[in-house]
Amino acid sequence: MFSKILIANRGEIACRVIETARAMGVATVAVYSQADAEARHVAMADEAVAIGGPAPKDSYLRGDAIIAAALQTGAQAIHPGYGFLSENPDFVDAVAAAGLVFIGPSGDAIRAMGLKDAAKALMEPAGVPVVPGYHGANQDGDHLAQQADAIGYPVLIKAVAGGGGKGMRLVERAGDFADALASAQGEAQTAFGNPAVLIEKYITSPRHIEVQVFGDGQRAVHLFERDCSLQRRHQKVIEEAPAPGMTPEMRAAMGQAATRAAEAIGYAGAGTVEFIVDGSDGLRADRFWFMEMNTRLQVEHPVTEAITGVDLVEWQLRVASGEPLPACQDQLTITGHAFEARLYAEDVPAGFLPATGTLSHLQFAPDCRADTGVRAGDVISPWYDPMIAKIITHGPTRAIALGQLARALEQTQVAGTVTNLAFLARLARHKGFARGEVDTGLIGREIDTLAAAPPVPAAAQALAVIAAAGLWQGEASGFTLWGPLRRPVPFDPPAAICVHGPGQISVDINGVTQDCVLAQDGWRVDGAKMGAAMQRDRDSVTIFMAGAHRFDIPDPLERGSSAEASDLTLAPMPGLVKSVFVTQGQQVAAGDRLAIMEAMKMEHTMLAARDGVIAEVLVLEGAQVEAGAALIRLEEEE
Repeated sequence: MFSKILIANRGEIACRVIETARAMGVATVAVYSQADAEARHVAMADEAVAIGGPAPKDSYLRGDAIIAAALQTGAQAIHPGYGFLSENPDFVDAVAAAGLVFIGPSGDAIRAMGLKDAAKALMEPAGVPVVPGYHGANQDGDHLAQQADAIGYPVLIKAVAGGGGKGMRLVERAGDFADALASAQGEAQTAFGNPAVLIEKYITSPRHIEVQVFGDGQRAVHLFERDCSLQRRHQKVIEEAPAPGMTPEMRAAMGQAATRAAEAIGYAGAGTVEFIVDGSDGLRADRFWFMEMNTRLQVEHPVTEAITGVDLVEWQLRVASGEPLPACQDQLTITGHAFEARLYAEDVPAGFLPATGTLSHLQFAPDCRADTGVRAGDVISPWYDPMIAKIITHGPTRAIALGQLARALEQTQVAGTVTNLAFLARLARHKGFARGEVDTGLIGREIDTLAAAPPVPAAAQALAVIAAAGLWQGEASGFTLWGPLRRPVPFDPPAAICVHGPGQISVDINGVTQDCVLAQDGWRVDGAKMGAAMQRDRDSVTIFMAGAHRFDIPDPLERGSSAEASDLTLAPMPGLVKSVFVTQGQQVAAGDRLAIMEAMKMEHTMLAARDGVIAEVLVLEGAQVEAGAALIRLEEEE
């Protein structure tokens, strides 16, 4: 076994690897960018080495700097985590050339599965079913359109080097193909440096079921399946294991196909074989097809760990150090059911825009596993994926595990940034999901309900006013011998309080009065126990009460802006201005593309809010801008 390893990653996966290494008595080395100097993974590791600037290309994608850090600190092996260099075969070769061990598959195995078209060509001779489609080298637009016609609409355009939903477009009509192709190729070029795509038949009732495999370079076992069908824009939201409705025959067929795929390339370490499944007639052994293989540890690996009792990172370290596979196939069993929900800093009602901010408060539910790379006081940076944590629950049945997940999400407390917590909690309580009716289109069909801003309880609003007034501990500010004093509180909507004594406050909002009393077990509003917690920040108050309710506190000295919102196109988040499509004096119509911003690995298109003429283009392509920066101004309407 290694005595010291370096983790070539950041965030929650770096912390996850450090935890297992520490339990195994293995010392760890962290690497970090300038933006991550105070990060949790840096604090957890035994040693830490700075490797460059905040942009990934200047730090976490610098293979030479990472290898140098390993040699400098005496690390014997490098764990790549997921993302960044984890599936870069040239980096794997460079690690080996430096006399170090890469904790994962060989460079050749990664190359074999690195491009979706080549991987599918390799799978057919190995007896692994593949989705009907075009995986050829001819990337001419007319030729690809002809192939789409031959396959039959709807079709899916997918970047051959893709992942995470980038470079992927669903096309339902031939007339939309050319625009979708150009968009997919542009995003693929930006994300992967490779604009090539493949065309696949789109399965109309699709389920995304993947199989966890583990190999030692010669033989492989599978650790059963995960269902990752709950997706938004091809990105996973909630994962579970085992898959609902799975039959023994289907599980055996998928497991055998997955191990054949791994053994066909001499796979070593943890990997995932992803399948698309036609769920229109239940789960049938003749209705699944190979999509791709992820040659690394997956984000959702904890649900497999929960149902099998296997620490996959421990297995990675053991096999990479030369040990045989820790278990045979017949020794692996499933116990209970598990779920994982991905908690992100993102503004769901605004279209899932990634968000930034300082986590002024972070507390997880006591009865769940929370894998995280951040702490209270840490900053969600625009440079990296805005994941805050993965919330994992495990129970004896699917219904119990799902109930645990919903409760854990409702009890998780985050302040300092907006999150998708309410969205996840609604999804966990969705009746169709509870019945096991899952497919990749569920979120899209229910998006208006799932993504709507959560209703604000009147009691939460009253408690927010008390917090804004600085009276959360029940101080008797304003109380005199002659009677209570009524005073206004800066709030939206306008509010006023009347303090009757310590911990006895009446709150008036829009003419409605609520009586609030601070008892030994917390605040009571109109006699009802609230069980609420509070976080006060400089310009906001968050009340935690069956979810998080954030209230902005207006600055009474702040003057309103005279600029018309419809005249200005503002940056909705910090990011890079990738493209600008308009020039001064150009006529545009409502909905026309004005610019594209890139933030947190995703593209976001800025559209004209109304018809008009471009008065000014206030930004250049390639500029890095902050949230709220003015990008484009329209001439005032006459």
